[in-house]
Amino acid sequence: MKLILLSVVGLLLVVGEGTADRILSRRTKRELASPLHVGGIRDPFGSYCQRRGGCCPGRDDLCTVPYLDTICYCDLFCNRTVSDCCPDFWGHCLGVQPPFIGTCERNGNRFFTGQTYKENCNLCTCGTTGRWECEQHACLIESDMIRAVNRGNYGWKAANYSQFYGMTLDEGIRFRLGTQRPSRTIMNMNEIQMNMDPQTEQLPLYFNSVEKWPGKIHEPLDQGNCAASWAFSTAAVASDRISIQSMGHMTPQLSPQNLISCDTRNQGGCAGGRVDGAWWYLRRRGVVTEDCYPYRPPQQTPAEVGRCMMQSRSIGRGKRQATQRCPNTHNYHNDIYQSTPPYRLSSNEKEIMKEIMDNGPVQAIMEVHEDFFVYKSGIYKHTDVSFTKLPQYRKHGTHSVRIIGWGEERNFDGTSKKYWIAANSWGKNWGEDGYFRIARGDNECEIEAFVIGVWGRITMEDMHNHHHHHRRRHI
Repeated sequence: MKLILLSVVGLLLVVGEGTADRILSRRTKRELASPLHVGGIRDPFGSYCQRRGGCCPGRDDLCTVPYLDTICYCDLFCNRTVSDCCPDFWGHCLGVQPPFIGTCERNGNRFFTGQTYKENCNLCTCGTTGRWECEQHACLIESDMIRAVNRGNYGWKAANYSQFYGMTLDEGIRFRLGTQRPSRTIMNMNEIQMNMDPQTEQLPLYFNSVEKWPGKIHEPLDQGNCAASWAFSTAAVASDRISIQSMGHMTPQLSPQNLISCDTRNQGGCAGGRVDGAWWYLRRRGVVTEDCYPYRPPQQTPAEVGRCMMQSRSIGRGKRQATQRCPNTHNYHNDIYQSTPPYRLSSNEKEIMKEIMDNGPVQAIMEVHEDFFVYKSGIYKHTDVSFTKLPQYRKHGTHSVRIIGWGEERNFDGTSKKYWIAANSWGKNWGEDGYFRIARGDNECEIEAFVIGVWGRITMEDMHNHHHHHRRRHI
């Protein structure tokens, strides 16, 4: 019996020592702890000491309540220079007002120190002095820029776009463009020689591919927050050219996702890529339609790229055949479409116009400036509305688009403004139903500096097969 009692006493001593050590260590930690309310009292209306059932006199290191990700105290010792009192300690235990808490006003509402709200693309935090402290990023949508464009005589109108609101200008350039500038070797590509006789080659004042080739020019898609204009513009131009060349027997909307996920040689998918790499892939490997391999905008990180879900094999004479079914299981037409090597046009506007009128839309690379994102209608020219602002508000990046036509607009003074009609890849609610007009003839935003045409790789056999496919589908 004595032995058992001794064991119990020993055990209690050990437990007692452990508890004492724990309290001592907590006291030590408490001595060193930084104030809980250094940024003002968070959750000032929360019930803590009251919920605990009361307050403790003097110092009691066990007189605690869970508070946010830590604990707070309800003993009188908490109210010292380094405060670790619970938010309701002053009112509930002492019956006095809590110490000064910084409050900020916004839209008639009070915010406490440490609380935040988002103002466009900038996070604002209520500071200890009662003033809002906001980040200073340049936003993609700046209301003063929109007002300045619309007040000025720039020839085009600006608008706010909900899909861009809340993004920084840096994010817009990083996620909404995505074409790398061609290398020096590619820029030195020979331009095709076009012999134009000014006497006989009369080009119309207005031309639109949609009107010349109805049902064969594809509508603009939306690349979302995926920097892959390199894939979207390539797929769109190839789609139009194949439709025109096959006289409507084949009207595929080719899959940008096929390029984004599978053309990975020196390409960055949704983190940017090169148009020459995209054309190489389209020529050597080929792609399927958007119906077969639908576009999946990135969900988490804009740079993510889904794994390649389409492979093909050679069947001779440069032609290829799919070896996998469509990722879209409701589509059984996994035909592979290919192109010939692309050819570069001269920067002469008349030659570009003749190429479009004879053979269909072309691909162009352009520099996108901060004001282009808010374009709504009219003939775009880069404006000077941000010239007086800090450099962070004046940025540009490289993009690629599809030019489908041109026109002229008369000014009040009798002069005319020439423009290109181009398709963007920011969806149909941007610009003029997904299209934009941009000044023609003076290399605005470098849009005439690097223009590409291409032919689809099509045989009579392809046209015959597709014609039968098409008829079978509608029987």
